[in-house]
Amino acid sequence: MWLTGRLMPDFKTIADFRKDNGAAIRAVCRQFMVLCRRLNLFTEVVVAVDGSKFKAVNNRDKNFTPKKIQRRMEFEASIEIMLSLFVA
Repeated sequence: MWLTGRLMPDFKTIADFRKDNGAAIRAVCRQFMVLCRRLNLFTEVVVAVDGSKFKAVNNRDKNFTPKKIQRRMEFEASIEIMLSLFVA
């Protein structure tokens, strides 16, 4: 903002820029990710947020611990076994 003397583009200008240059923006983001990986700036888990707002939900049915995931996988495996017995 200091470079432009506090002039700010209209929302339509930004929207048009994004629409007209979508492929180039994606290419720059892709190259940035490659650079960050080369410099080992990422850990095993990466979360990127672009300014979007997300409603948080943390009730028992919608959050998963490693134990819950393991239990669910065991449950699904037992269902597969039961279904295979019915087919046979």
